Amino acid sequence: MVDIVNVKEFSGGVEKAIDYIYGIWGSDKSYEYYHDAIIHSSEEGKNLPKFYLLIKEDEIIGCYALITNDFISRHDLFPWFACLYIDEGERGKELGNLMMEHAEREAKSSGYSFLYLTTDHAGYYEKYGWDRIEDAYEVDGTRARVYRKAL
Repeated sequence: MVDIVNVKEFSGGVEKAIDYIYGIWGSDKSYEYYHDAIIHSSEEGKNLPKFYLLIKEDEIIGCYALITNDFISRHDLFPWFACLYIDEGERGKELGNLMMEHAEREAKSSGYSFLYLTTDHAGYYEKYGWDRIEDAYEVDGTRARVYRKAL
């Protein structure tokens, strides 16, 4: 059995949660960025940002986030579904979909009508009802696909 928990509610502690997310998505110079972003997430009275962990037998096996912007030029669109990751040994079990459904419920309960994402994984998100709506730009000028899901 698996569970999805907010990083602030993880029984292993927020520092272990930060280390996991940073270990998946970080780079040599970004630990402070991830640490600061996650420490200041899920604050009282604020819908965003929020970071979540997928837990199996008290161990982290995946993560995702709901954030205001995913390093993309479209700052007018939010929230963004970001940082989806499932440990390799746990893939193929529909756990990514489980986390997407969780994110959709969380975003909808916070009053949002749409959820957005940017990805280079063509075909994956479309299977789960995401629609490619346009392209935007990453910080370095690279074109990036933008997807939307109605909630």
